[in-house]
Amino acid sequence: MRAEAQYGVLMRLPLFLQVWGIASLSMWVPAIYAEVRSVHQVSQAFFFSGMIGLVAVTAIALARAAHPPKYGSLGQLLALLATFALLPVFLALPLYDGLQTTSYLNAYFDMVSAVTTTGANLFEDPSRLDPALHLWRAQVGWMGGLVMWIAASAILAPLSLGGFEITARGQPGRAVASPDLSARADPRRRLKRITLTLTPVYVGLTLLAWVALMIAGEEGLTALCHAMSVMATSGISPVGGMEGSQAGFAGELILFFFMFFALSRLTFSSDTSATGQDRFDKDPEFRTGLLIIVTIPVLLVLRHWLAALEVQPLADPALAFEGLWGGLFTVTSFLTTTGFASVNWDEAQQWSGLGAPGLILAGLAVMGGGVATTAGGVKLLRVYALYLNGLREMERLVYPNSIGGGSSGGNRRIQKNGAFIAWVSFMMFALSLSLVCVILGALGLSFDQAIVLSIASLSTTGPLIQVAADTPIHLAELGGLAKLVLCATMVLGRLETLAIIALITPDLWRN
Repeated sequence: MRAEAQYGVLMRLPLFLQVWGIASLSMWVPAIYAEVRSVHQVSQAFFFSGMIGLVAVTAIALARAAHPPKYGSLGQLLALLATFALLPVFLALPLYDGLQTTSYLNAYFDMVSAVTTTGANLFEDPSRLDPALHLWRAQVGWMGGLVMWIAASAILAPLSLGGFEITARGQPGRAVASPDLSARADPRRRLKRITLTLTPVYVGLTLLAWVALMIAGEEGLTALCHAMSVMATSGISPVGGMEGSQAGFAGELILFFFMFFALSRLTFSSDTSATGQDRFDKDPEFRTGLLIIVTIPVLLVLRHWLAALEVQPLADPALAFEGLWGGLFTVTSFLTTTGFASVNWDEAQQWSGLGAPGLILAGLAVMGGGVATTAGGVKLLRVYALYLNGLREMERLVYPNSIGGGSSGGNRRIQKNGAFIAWVSFMMFALSLSLVCVILGALGLSFDQAIVLSIASLSTTGPLIQVAADTPIHLAELGGLAKLVLCATMVLGRLETLAIIALITPDLWRN
């Protein structure tokens, strides 16, 4: 009974304080790891930062004990915004204190990049960071992915945001009816139920990927960081990506299969399904993503093969397979906004003969993965809604008086004006992209750099910065204002413009 009462007291705390407290406790994981390795300076940085966080959370909780917060879906959305924008101020403390060779702004930028699952690599030399710091970066990204898993169903879905605005649930920013009356009366119950349901799944899948990578021959820390990064689609690696991996083809194959969890939420949960009976193999997002994953690498290989037939009738099958696999893995990685590039991606580029293959990866990152997953971008469901609208318009060219049907297959997930809302979301993404490009250009960046940085930040695909740019972009060399603009862009890309607009409501700020 006492434990239940204490748990009830914790649940009455503001959501942001709960997240802050969990983040403080999580700092002791890399602290213990650093202490085991006898790196006392780094261990102390994490231990004392976590202690400071717990003291601050306790003091604020005691000060607010007599004034319990008024919970609501919009209030939880505001807490989610604070988690991505304000919490990195605290998360950067151990990174700044443990590294001691970087500025606090750089540490804050790196933590925003991690918690939003962007994974922009500010520290290009992996040997510069202690393994405990690498673990912390991957751990923050992993926790940010878990936050999005939970928030998608507990916060965004009731408000019809984050891709749910084009389904049959409701209008953007408006709470929809829920069969769980207790959850409607107190959103904390819904948040608690979804957290207890999804957290074991997320942790279990991460452990499974970790063990599989170690069996494939990967080093323990690298396997753990890659497992956390692929689940969170953050692309954070302690060895500089797949080139530094020891697992080889087997490791890439394991990560490839785990990337499919970012194509559709139905691959791991049906809590946001409109009918409750949808199968992921019938899901339009999963099928659209699978079509893109198969089509683009095959076209890249065929482009070279058809051109080579004019010169040499036979080609090396081994090289063809390497090129195909390099394209298949990399296309899947950037479509899910993970950002891992295959070791054979250079071979795929040579086979395709394209002068600027980074544009393809940038386009894939813009499309993004599934709704309510850890992937960023525009989302596959919106792309599918626009595709259906295009088919319908072509039908009307042939049969102007025909009546379109949308009650079969995956069309059941899309409401009547879903294509229009999808187009609005896409245009908001495009306008945000243009605005960020203009701001970065005004701060002295070239057009190419501004485009790549804007796409990478808005789509939460940080590794795109190293892959898509013709000339390397060194994030550490950017000015302070440019870094702050990119931080705001990463938060905007993680929450999306519609969610930010939904927060501008008198009902929220009046309370």
